[in-house]
Amino acid sequence: MSTELGDRVGDLIRDNLREIPDFPEPGVLFRDITPLLANGTAFSELIESLAQHYRGRVDAIAGLESRGFILAAPLATALGIGMITVRKAGKLPGPVIGVDYELEYGQARMELRPDSVEKGSRVLIIDDVLATGGTAAAAVKLIEQCEAEVVAVAVLLELEALQGRTKLPGLVVESALVF
Repeated sequence: MSTELGDRVGDLIRDNLREIPDFPEPGVLFRDITPLLANGTAFSELIESLAQHYRGRVDAIAGLESRGFILAAPLATALGIGMITVRKAGKLPGPVIGVDYELEYGQARMELRPDSVEKGSRVLIIDDVLATGGTAAAAVKLIEQCEAEVVAVAVLLELEALQGRTKLPGLVVESALVF
C-alpha cells in the first residue's frame, strides 16, 4: 500500500524491491532496496520526487546509519541543504552527544556531532525502514537536544506490525510503502 510520500514514490520502490525469504533468519521476509539503488534512473527519480515533496520545508536532512545515509546525501544535494549523520556509537569523532535505546535483547546507542545541527533549523530524519522505531526515536531526541525541530520522519518501507510509529508520538511520519 502506498502512503504519505505518494503513489509514484511507492511505485518506484515496489518495482525495484527484492524480497528474500528467511533472511536474516528463518521466518523473516527481508525487503531489499539494493535493486532500487542500483537502478540509476529509478533512484534519481526517487530522490527528485522526495526533493519536490520536502522543498522549502526543511533546512537539513538527518540520515540514519547506514542506509539512511544513502538517501540523505543525494536528497540534501538536490535541495541544496546540509546533511547530518546520525551514527551508531563510537563511529564519530568527538565531541558527540548520544541517546541509548532498547533493542529486542539489549541496548544500542545513536550519536551525532551537535555542531552539525544548527539551532532552530527544520530537520527531516530519513531512513530506509521503520521497524520498531527505536533508531528513529533516538534520532529525534538527538536533534531536539540540539534545539532543532524535527519536521518529519520519512522512510521508504514501514513494517506496520512492529508498531514503530508508537515510539514517535506527535511527529509526522511519512512512509512510501507499508507492509
